[in-house]
Amino acid sequence: MYEQDLYKIIEPIRINTLKRLNKSKKWKYGYNKEHDIIVISKTGQIGDIYEIQNLKIALPKPVNIYKRNKNKKEQYWERFEDQHGLKNIKTIFDWRAYPDNSKDQWYDYINEEFDRRENGFWFYNNGVPTYITGTHYMYLQWSKIDVGAPEFRESNRLFYLFWEACKADKRCYGICYLKNRRSGFSFMASSEAVNLATISSDARFGILSKTGWDAKKMFTDKVVPISINYPFFFKPIQDGMDRPKSELAYRVPAQKFTRKKLQTNEQIEEIVGLDTTIDWKNTADNSYDGEKLNLLVHDESGKWEKPENILNNWRVTKTCLRLGSRVIGKCMMGSTSNALDKGGDNFKKLYRDSNVTKRNLNGQTKSGLYSLFIPMEWNYEGFMDRYGIPVFNTPKKEAYNLYGDIVETGVIDHWDNEVEGLRNDQDALNEFYRQFPRTEEHAFRDETQNSIFNLVKIYEQIDFNDDLKNSIGISTGNFQWVNGIKDSKVIFYPDPTGRFKISWTPKAHLQNNIVIKNGIKYPGNEHLGAFGCDSYDISGTVDNKGSKGSLHGLTKFSMEEVPANQFFLEYIARPQTAEMFFEDVLMALVFYGMPLLAENNKPRLLYYLRRRGYRGFSMNRPDKIWNKLSSAEKEVGGIPNSSEDIKQAHAAAIEMYIQDHVGLKTDNSYGNMYFNITLNDWARFDINKRTQFDASISSGLAIMACNRHLYTPNAAIKKEKVSLNIARYKNSGVLSKLIK
Repeated sequence: MYEQDLYKIIEPIRINTLKRLNKSKKWKYGYNKEHDIIVISKTGQIGDIYEIQNLKIALPKPVNIYKRNKNKKEQYWERFEDQHGLKNIKTIFDWRAYPDNSKDQWYDYINEEFDRRENGFWFYNNGVPTYITGTHYMYLQWSKIDVGAPEFRESNRLFYLFWEACKADKRCYGICYLKNRRSGFSFMASSEAVNLATISSDARFGILSKTGWDAKKMFTDKVVPISINYPFFFKPIQDGMDRPKSELAYRVPAQKFTRKKLQTNEQIEEIVGLDTTIDWKNTADNSYDGEKLNLLVHDESGKWEKPENILNNWRVTKTCLRLGSRVIGKCMMGSTSNALDKGGDNFKKLYRDSNVTKRNLNGQTKSGLYSLFIPMEWNYEGFMDRYGIPVFNTPKKEAYNLYGDIVETGVIDHWDNEVEGLRNDQDALNEFYRQFPRTEEHAFRDETQNSIFNLVKIYEQIDFNDDLKNSIGISTGNFQWVNGIKDSKVIFYPDPTGRFKISWTPKAHLQNNIVIKNGIKYPGNEHLGAFGCDSYDISGTVDNKGSKGSLHGLTKFSMEEVPANQFFLEYIARPQTAEMFFEDVLMALVFYGMPLLAENNKPRLLYYLRRRGYRGFSMNRPDKIWNKLSSAEKEVGGIPNSSEDIKQAHAAAIEMYIQDHVGLKTDNSYGNMYFNITLNDWARFDINKRTQFDASISSGLAIMACNRHLYTPNAAIKKEKVSLNIARYKNSGVLSKLIK
């Protein structure tokens, strides 16, 4: 059964504190630093605290919960009918002409709508008190989309809660939403643009998309119709055409102040406009450069193709949303992803840089945005019941979607069937994954022709790992010396924040297996496997970036009870100092008792091992005999990364391993390579840009280390005449005489 949820309710605040501040209505809208929560309530009181993709969001306290029906099963979202008496009133001018004695009956209704727009709306959904934000209410109740009225989806409810938190948090520039196709984002973003523009004065709202044509289409087909269909009490005075092509202007039309009226002293009624506009721009790196925006809608940002670059554009447009250090506007960015070399790679980087768990000292993410991903099964049309919850699993009894159609297959099985039908066409399968991702990795799948390795087998393995992610048995943790005594014994201790991921540990008698020869320590389990390492020498860098240190452990085939040809350890991290990294590597080598093959262009790690007495753990380059090694190579070991032959051999080693041990094998079993970070690094590997792929470098070296016999040179045998100096004698006569 499907168990994943999009949020969890947490209790980070003591109950007495919560009650006390609720009683005095002291909770302020925005980021609460003391409790590390974002309050989206505007009433001074909070209720449940949701954690959505690591963002802690405090909802309002339930009040005035609407109940559609006393019967629990008949409780769901339903759009309220338009008030018949107001249908013919299209503008504020029509309202002014309406008889005063007939207006009184509508004031309470209008005020209630404004209150729902501001504070949100509570309703019972299948017996559960459910909160939607004011923005979400405006989308559901007052926005016209291509199918008429939007449907209520639980996934959209959580999206809007997350978006409201982005708006409330002064540290945040907006949302970076990784979505599936037909999720409704374009309409939701258009609705928000109209919603905010119609309550903002002297403001500007902008739209960008993958092309200028797409931005224009979003404006004309989504933004404008939503604005037109607003009720008169939400609709400001508009200048220009009812259906403009380039700019929607909420300002007083110029014709209201004609020269004739001014010359004749004709009474001019007092009209106030917002002086607010919504427009769109062509796709370019410098779109909206130098302008100030209250909201930037960034649609299909994962599909910007060269020469356009979403990263360059965001660096420019980000400045449009701030004055100095103060964030004055927000960005609503959402997209599926293209193949990586068709804009997807830039969007992937932007999405990764928006992780709310990784902030600078100002409390901001690297991009300034907050990332959100919602799996496709939560947003797939045709599988929603009337409560907005997807039919995840194939029903055992009759089930219906919100249109009243029978759902015969659950959305998970439906997706699996689609995947199975595309197994023989990997590029088509990857495109399906990108359009309808169930994981972030699905969303950033690449095209197979862009890889030097067998992407079919790599993605087969990734999918297999995803299916078994709860049963693979990967442990996260760190190594440490027993009692903190260096060069003693090493133990592994689990830690969810640890730097190591391991899928196998040797039995006790094989742990810390070290052999000492002439005072030098050697690995006792060399016959069981080896490590590969991509090291670094400098602790800090100017830009605080730098490549990460990477370490991989791989087993060989042996007669011991050891899984053969399995990557059992993955380490990809950059601790605060290089020495911490060196010590991490050393402890792993000691614990497993296996040797290491590392690149010697960054030799500090190798000198560190030698200085500590572990020179025997550092393998020499396997492609040269001892007498052909340089003096430095003899001293510390290692293998150079500058040789073209080594580069080719390294890539060939990974290719060989993938072919034999990754993905679906001939016996219908799958490989036991369980580290998806490394698999994805292989998928993106570019032999001409090796330094960008830390995991590929170290894992390839581990493969070479375990197969060192393949690289051993055949030393040429020199044939020389050997003088045996055998004495010769003349044996005629009685005595033998020496021949000189």
